[in-house]
Amino acid sequence: MKKNNITKNIVITIIVFFLGMGAMYGLVRYYPILISTEVTKIDKNVTITDTGIAEAVDKLYDAVVVVNTYQNGQEYSSGTGFVYKTDKEKAYILTNNHVINSGDDIYVTFTNGSVVKTEIIGSDVYSDIAVLAVDKEHIIKVAELGKSDKSRLGDTVFAIGAPLDSAYSWSVTRGIVSGKDRLVEVELTDGNTKTPMVVNTLQTDAAINSGNSGGPLANGNGEVVGITSIKLASSSIEGMGFAIPIENALDIADQLLKGNKVERPYLGIYMLDVTEAYYSREYYSLIKDADLTAGVIVTDIEDKSSASLAGIKEKDIITKIDGHEIANVAYLRYYLYKHKVGEEMQVTIIRDNKEKDIKVKLTAN
Repeated sequence: MKKNNITKNIVITIIVFFLGMGAMYGLVRYYPILISTEVTKIDKNVTITDTGIAEAVDKLYDAVVVVNTYQNGQEYSSGTGFVYKTDKEKAYILTNNHVINSGDDIYVTFTNGSVVKTEIIGSDVYSDIAVLAVDKEHIIKVAELGKSDKSRLGDTVFAIGAPLDSAYSWSVTRGIVSGKDRLVEVELTDGNTKTPMVVNTLQTDAAINSGNSGGPLANGNGEVVGITSIKLASSSIEGMGFAIPIENALDIADQLLKGNKVERPYLGIYMLDVTEAYYSREYYSLIKDADLTAGVIVTDIEDKSSASLAGIKEKDIITKIDGHEIANVAYLRYYLYKHKVGEEMQVTIIRDNKEKDIKVKLTAN
């Protein structure tokens, strides 16, 4: 009896085993999703379309020149410029005033190695623009000019120049338009005189070094949109270069080509930054009572000048021009020079601790 039970159990075990195997086969065969993990692989093709800016560089390269300034027969400084227009006999080169303003003789070197003495057509300290001329036969190419106001943030731009020294002449650096209408405070030099100014600029992260001054900043089509002029550099600032918009430069250049000095309005006042005058015995109480931390104090005034005729007085504190806050003398000049001779300008002053608006009819110096 016991033997029969053992046999019966073995048979049952075998039957259950085969039934289990059959069930497992059925699951695998007909319902695989219940016991498997689905893995999906996606292949993505990436195409790199940026082939560089070589063609744009080629359009501009031979229009760029190295500018060497000589004083008493010795090389004094160097920078960059570019041929921007021609007439029947002459070719005209744009550069920065600070590149050439201390020189007796100015020479330019072309990409073919030829060195030519230039004629200085004119220069302007406050815009930092200068125009040079050479005989037309010497030039290789004329730069194409674009429009800075059409540039957008993130657009590709590049600079060509002579950073550091002649060993690196015609270096090309690339970046983007990082900012527009940037107001940058600088000191512009005229001989031994340093003048604080605010300059409206294009900002770029294209590398701009000493020697690039006066060279072109061009867009991706090889059209000049600015003149490289300023670089901020310190242990905490990198990749901030600045260029004068080409429209502003051409406006000054056109006046210089006509043989004119650039005419600007003149207030006829002597002035001092509030921040500089704060610790002065003469002006301390005036500033403290007015509770000011910025502005410009009128320290003296010329008879029959624009300011005098309008009623501005000594010890008035100028705080605004046309509603724009005036932080210091540099900003006063910036907003003053946005006007033309003959126009009216609104000047906001503090006098006897009271704010007053004065209309000033602007005249020339």
